[in-house]
Amino acid sequence: MNARIGRIGLLVFLALAALAFAAPLYVMLATSLKPLEEIRAGGLFALPQQPDLAAWRLAWQGDCADAACGLRAGLLNSVAITLPATVLPVLLGALNGYALSFWRVRGANLLFALLMAGAFVPLQVMVYPLVHALALIGWFGSLPGIVLVHTIFSMPMLTLLFRNYYLAVPRELFHAARIDGGGFLRIFVQLMLPLSLPMLAVAAILQATGVWNDYLLGLVFAGPDHQPMTVQLNNLVNTTTGQRLHNVNMAATVITALGPLVLYVCAGRWFVRGITAGAVKG
Repeated sequence: MNARIGRIGLLVFLALAALAFAAPLYVMLATSLKPLEEIRAGGLFALPQQPDLAAWRLAWQGDCADAACGLRAGLLNSVAITLPATVLPVLLGALNGYALSFWRVRGANLLFALLMAGAFVPLQVMVYPLVHALALIGWFGSLPGIVLVHTIFSMPMLTLLFRNYYLAVPRELFHAARIDGGGFLRIFVQLMLPLSLPMLAVAAILQATGVWNDYLLGLVFAGPDHQPMTVQLNNLVNTTTGQRLHNVNMAATVITALGPLVLYVCAGRWFVRGITAGAVKG
């Protein structure tokens, strides 16, 4: 009886939590489908009486002749930034974790401590030094520059994830590979990477979500030709010459959030597998 009551209480709590998280998404979707007259009439949670996709078209295309006026230009920029800024840091983080777990060189613990200390440095403190450094090599305001910045800031967390994951791998596998003549890169590519597919999925989802949702780094380092969707969204929402277009703003917000949402829907099971893969250590 007590177990049944506890199960019902848990289900009620989960339902309320799901409702709390789903309510803002419902408000954004409903508002984006309403004309301005209906929005001004009130009824925040009311269903649209006359659903219209005009706000979605305006958010996507913009209301000016410039192609960069809406979100469509930012979509390609976000994809161009997110793909390399996810693949490269994840591979480097896996390589760092592998080296720190199995190749115990002198000073490895000190290097790892310094890397972790970098995770506690506020992002805003590093903006100006990175601007100056990228300007010296001619990468400021370019696509390689913004990818490099995302790679730098992701190294502490990704290295920690993979180091802890590889510490749970039996060292006997590594020693057997060494006896068979495997070198540093061969063991990493042929043994460790296939074993770390769940953690690769977790790291890729976390990194891709962070890069896609980033605003500050994209605004400072991407330059005017590579501004991501978050910067385009800010320009769209905060730029107005008259009345505030709440339906367009809500539609633009939903369009910008579709990337991580689709990613979690399609790869959510891999995320759960990766999280639970390192939960139990033998």
